[in-house]
Amino acid sequence: MSELRVATVPPGGPFAGLADTAALAGRHLLHLRRAPGKFLGIVMNPLILLIAVGYLFRNSISVPGSGNYQEYLMAGVAVQVGLASIGPTAIGVAMDMRGGLVDRFRSLPVSRTAVLIGQTLSDLIVSALGLAIVMLVGLAVGWRPHTGPLSVLGGFAVILAFVYAMLWVGVLIGLLLRSPETIDSVGAIVLVAFSFLSNAFFSVQGLPSWIRPLAEWNPVSAVVTSCRTLWGNPVVTGTGFPADHPVLVTAGTLAVLLAVCVPLSLRAYRRA
Repeated sequence: MSELRVATVPPGGPFAGLADTAALAGRHLLHLRRAPGKFLGIVMNPLILLIAVGYLFRNSISVPGSGNYQEYLMAGVAVQVGLASIGPTAIGVAMDMRGGLVDRFRSLPVSRTAVLIGQTLSDLIVSALGLAIVMLVGLAVGWRPHTGPLSVLGGFAVILAFVYAMLWVGVLIGLLLRSPETIDSVGAIVLVAFSFLSNAFFSVQGLPSWIRPLAEWNPVSAVVTSCRTLWGNPVVTGTGFPADHPVLVTAGTLAVLLAVCVPLSLRAYRRA
């Protein structure tokens, strides 16, 4: 177990919470050196989709209207980093609960809020590294942004905001389910359902009419459309409020996810 050092800041002091959060985030990152499988789990799924769908079948799939399919696909692949982060984060939380680490934290003068925030911040750093690798591979196989630097950075900011919201979804799942085996199954279902019931890989116009509204209001669709717009990649024009205002829907849905998942996670942690 990594040594936890938080004694340099008096408990309850104005910077105690920040110091606890930094110490716990550092502990998680140090632990990652001995468990690289978590990083591979986050990176491999987007890379497989990028190479299998975006590269091997790029000439077999056309974008409605016009446009390069690899550039159309890239925002959908980037979002996979966030969805793939849910399972490893949930399993990490569940393993900490099962291994008695939470009881150890409770015996120390450590902010309980800092425990979960430190977990999500360290996982956000890991996911950001994974996102960087995926985007570099995307550049290597043909993806190109066509807007200015600020707009491109804005697209990455949207992706990272989505990743952070998904990490809190993972924390809540880990605290509620507590079984790595069950979490693994639930995480796979969430990854597949939210990916394919969206415009990540294909236009929602091709879905059956009864399921199309669900795909249009899927937060993944709004995030993907926002990134395609910010990166200057092909966007399939849709109808309805989510298609006309993807940035607003993205901000609203991510804010709601965080407003629900953060307090519920803190409550579940206090009762665990």
